[in-house]
Amino acid sequence: MVLASDEIVRYLEGRGVTKVFGLCGHTNIAVLDALSRTTAIDFVNVRHEQIAAHAADGYARVTRKASVVLSHLGPGLTNAATGVANAALDSIPMVVIAGDVPTYYFGKHPHQEVNYHADGDQWEIYRPFVKRAFRVERAEMLPEILDRAFVIAESGRPGPVLVDVPMDLFSLEIDSALVDRALANRLDYARPTITEELAEQIVRNLVAAERPLVYAGGGILLADASAELTALVDWLDLPVAHSLMGKGAVPDDNPHVLGMSGFWGVKFTNNFCLEADWILGLGTRFAEADSSSWYEDFTFRMPPTRLMQIDIDPEQIGRNYPVEIGAVADLKQALGVLLKVAKRIVPDGVQRPGIVESITEERATRKEGFRADQVSDEFPMNPARILADLRQAIPAETYVVTDVGWNKNGVGQQYDIVVPGTFVTPGGFATMGFGSSAAIGVKLAAPDRPVVALIGDGGFGQNPAVLATARRERIPIVWVVMNNNAFGTIAGLEKANYGTTYGTTFEVVDGDDMWIDYAAVARGYGIKAVRVEGAEHFAEVLAEALSAEEPFLIDVPMRNIPTPTAGHWNILDIYSPEGVKGHAVTD
Repeated sequence: MVLASDEIVRYLEGRGVTKVFGLCGHTNIAVLDALSRTTAIDFVNVRHEQIAAHAADGYARVTRKASVVLSHLGPGLTNAATGVANAALDSIPMVVIAGDVPTYYFGKHPHQEVNYHADGDQWEIYRPFVKRAFRVERAEMLPEILDRAFVIAESGRPGPVLVDVPMDLFSLEIDSALVDRALANRLDYARPTITEELAEQIVRNLVAAERPLVYAGGGILLADASAELTALVDWLDLPVAHSLMGKGAVPDDNPHVLGMSGFWGVKFTNNFCLEADWILGLGTRFAEADSSSWYEDFTFRMPPTRLMQIDIDPEQIGRNYPVEIGAVADLKQALGVLLKVAKRIVPDGVQRPGIVESITEERATRKEGFRADQVSDEFPMNPARILADLRQAIPAETYVVTDVGWNKNGVGQQYDIVVPGTFVTPGGFATMGFGSSAAIGVKLAAPDRPVVALIGDGGFGQNPAVLATARRERIPIVWVVMNNNAFGTIAGLEKANYGTTYGTTFEVVDGDDMWIDYAAVARGYGIKAVRVEGAEHFAEVLAEALSAEEPFLIDVPMRNIPTPTAGHWNILDIYSPEGVKGHAVTD
């Protein structure tokens, strides 16, 4: 017989877990004690639980395996909730192990218990956004529940699972054979695919279509199916549009890639989507921003466009648009079958005269339209120049981790991702503060690849204590703080629709301009940092940061310029119900 806390660690070791992200609390120190005696797992110590959840999220996106978060009860669990919910909406596998009040104090409202309406019920907080929430009732159930948690987190549509453990159970003895039994399970499983008959129907529809389109979502990247999709697109000469989360699913330098759709997308892409007669939607839920709030005048019109949709999650098929063909399948497996069938049906491939030429011409015209901003010497810097200088400086395999605002939308629209999976961004939850912390996990998962975090000053200000973790772990990330002294995207919306920026900009107060010197903040954490002093200075500092081989922060004063919008968003109609402002579209 051995302690349950030690057996938890042994199970994690057997599962291949090498990192646990978290923060201490009186309910989980038995697990920390057990972790202190293993050399197989590193505990990544953070200063805020939201940092732990976002870092674990970034780690899982790169490894494609469930990451692990260790949390305390009450405020620890609620602090982590935002990061866990972000992972849930982006389909990221994660197992959260949380301490809870002792079983024998249920009903007595002990220290830090969340108990206003129920006793011993804190695990219910996570139910709206995790795939499963377990509360462990007996110590001997821990190995089985942990094993189920990992299977659930990684199977089907991936997502987080909570394992809530009353703290007294960690210190009870259990039979080690229980962990042996759990580890006897396979760690991977055969995934569902489609039949060749269904694949033939899909391929024949695409081949016969006059204006076919593939619409790629983040599910392609989660399934590691970029190579299969690219091969199919090239073989059938198919134009490809993508959601924000699907950026890079087919490399942006592929001649079939139209670009991002929706509100922050590209007008050319939106028009292609509108005019398609057949669309094959892959790993996408056709989210609101990507679909211009599902208004028929801007991005998708289905019907008359006919939709075929493949997704691992049956709830996403037909959710926002009616389908003629729907299939529940793993995209890597399904695309392999589609490619096999396509090569049988059209052994010489398909040639669609003018498709690649029109995409190439429009892409060149679009890039030329960005050029003036990309070479601008204005200071504070033009955000387009920040992206252009970054693209020129970093290797193609660099992971670019963004937050929300100009950094995310600008990269989605104007920045080429040519290595699939290297664009890491918060999609469904659009969480401010994600980028700085997720970069920690990304770099730990890919230590041999450069990692650059693009994040606004509003986002970086959420959790600057991430710098302490980077320093402790010696994680050589480059943070580029695009500092416009505002919550810029929201400031732009308020200015455009109401003529004010109240509460969205950090305006002058009693002569204090409220600009935060984040380089000075970083140096206070012991991190090397530079505040950019002119447009030409950024490239110099960036080169220094990339070669530093240590954590490095660059504070870049930036103009607050709205990201161009080509689609529509329903909030504009809410701001302006008469429709005059609400339907204004900017190319």
